[in-house]
Amino acid sequence: MRKFVNIFKALADETRFRVLKLLQQRELCVCELMQVLGMSQPRISRH
Repeated sequence: MRKFVNIFKALADETRFRVLKLLQQRELCVCELMQVLGMSQPRISRH
């Protein structure tokens, strides 16, 4: 049960969810994620 709680917590973060959706479509490097999401490298790397 705890495993599912942790998964749902991770997906509750909008940025993390967006990153996962993008990476599900194709492989992207951090610099590409920065451009697509309009976020800084530290913020992307945090997720």
